[in-house]
Amino acid sequence: METVKITTSQNVDIDYAVASLGERIAARVVDYLLFIGATLVVYIPTTASGFKIQETAQWVIGIIWLSLFLFYDLVAEMFFNGQSIGKRIVKIRVISLDGGRPSVGQFVMRWLFRILDFGVTLGSLAVLSVAFSDKRQRIGDISAGTTVVKTKPVNPHQDLFYSLPDDDYKPTFPEVTQLSDKDINLVYDVIRNFNYTRNSKLVYTLAVRIKEHLNITYPPDLNVNEYQFLQLVVNDYNAIAARNEA
Repeated sequence: METVKITTSQNVDIDYAVASLGERIAARVVDYLLFIGATLVVYIPTTASGFKIQETAQWVIGIIWLSLFLFYDLVAEMFFNGQSIGKRIVKIRVISLDGGRPSVGQFVMRWLFRILDFGVTLGSLAVLSVAFSDKRQRIGDISAGTTVVKTKPVNPHQDLFYSLPDDDYKPTFPEVTQLSDKDINLVYDVIRNFNYTRNSKLVYTLAVRIKEHLNITYPPDLNVNEYQFLQLVVNDYNAIAARNEA
């Protein structure tokens, strides 16, 4: 599986499974089909009924349709975590090269370059750029500092550890309260990355850093590996945070 190395704001390198050219094209086709389908749903009944639309109304409808078509990707990706409907179906999304959610400026920048990627060059430049760039970026991604990655893990139960523990759950490491939400999100990203790439070195490195930062060791009766330790850290943090909010 092809990956792209992202350096997070915490200076930790994470390998994300990068979206292939085929997946990006498939997402684009799905979005186009949705627009075509929506247009036919409105156009066919109107035409069949013989209903006459005044010329002014036709212009207004045309402008509305064109606006929806032009701004669809920008609005969808900004409000749905880097995904259009097509990207959600194909299970890919846009991320920033620092591993986080792109800023509004980044979303706008990659959207503006659609004119070059898909307009002037009829998509050929986007295809060539994604096919041959190191991080599988179209020109808009390169300019905005973004790329597109997979959201579906190799391990289908990657998120089980991220659910809230039971009420009677007893934290193993109460020291996790010294961590911030950003730290926990990093732990989550590393575990998710392992489910994609099986990169055990990254798991080991982060586990060692956390143990050193919190000055903790495994209890004698605890038999876990580094991956399971990171799961415990997230579960302990969630359990303590939930009880503090109660």
